[in-house]
Amino acid sequence: MSQTLVRWQDLTPAPWKNGGGVTRRVQAAPAGAAFEDIDWSVSIADIEKDGPFSGFPGIDRVLMLIGGSELIVDVDRAVHRLGVADTLAFSGEATTACRVPAGPARALNLMTRRGRASGTSRPVEVAGAQAVTVASGETVVLVALTGGLTLGGDGVTLNALDAIVVDEPSAIEVVGTGLLAELRIGQARLLDNTA
Repeated sequence: MSQTLVRWQDLTPAPWKNGGGVTRRVQAAPAGAAFEDIDWSVSIADIEKDGPFSGFPGIDRVLMLIGGSELIVDVDRAVHRLGVADTLAFSGEATTACRVPAGPARALNLMTRRGRASGTSRPVEVAGAQAVTVASGETVVLVALTGGLTLGGDGVTLNALDAIVVDEPSAIEVVGTGLLAELRIGQARLLDNTA
């Protein structure tokens, strides 16, 4: 099983060009590729003030609010109010802007390149033990949104915002009490073959 532990404290913040926040990349594929060459990317953004999002043609996005109390996202003039652990899927081509009425916010961001990858993001409440199965051709990224969680087999403690990336068929178990974000990414060519 290929399993990678990504510690929040080891991630490097990259400031936005517009000065509205910073982004830390958790994982991307292919590893080490420039953004224009990636199939997918998972990152965590600290949104410090109101402002526009950058456009990403050919990219599908899923955003989850994981810090702060509210994020208001305007996607092509449709307004979406996100509370903690709410998700929003939208196109990278869309004219998008956000507001942080209650102060700075933090968002978990999944980007997949259309035609090469597809993905979902959802919150998972862990109370005791949570089994996570990874299928063939799939990558699962688990992000601890709270402390109080460990990996069942290894006993590795997950601090808040630490992540586990699993890219081979397997079953893993997360134990404890807390909130987890589960991101599932599939390669488009494999998804097309099973449709």
